Amino acid sequence: MVTFTQSSLDKIEDLFKDQGYRVRYEKGTFKTGACVLQNSHVVVVNKFSNLEMKIQSLIAILNDIDIDESRVNEKHIAIYTQIAKLKSKR
Repeated sequence: MVTFTQSSLDKIEDLFKDQGYRVRYEKGTFKTGACVLQNSHVVVVNKFSNLEMKIQSLIAILNDIDIDESRVNEKHIAIYTQIAKLKSKR
């Protein structure tokens, strides 16, 4: 289970960086709280969402994109494993 803390959010953002994505926080009316700009490797998160919604939105996107496990930094293996378990439960 991923905890809803700023530290978890930072680690999830780092997972995106490991995969070559940029995470940006901007205002918007995203139904899911975040979106991926097509083919640009940019994830845009609604900056007005609460911490829990930001984390859940980023996890949902991580579960939808192809993750190259060889690019996951050693420091991020633990959170990646937690997120991968959530994906397998779907």
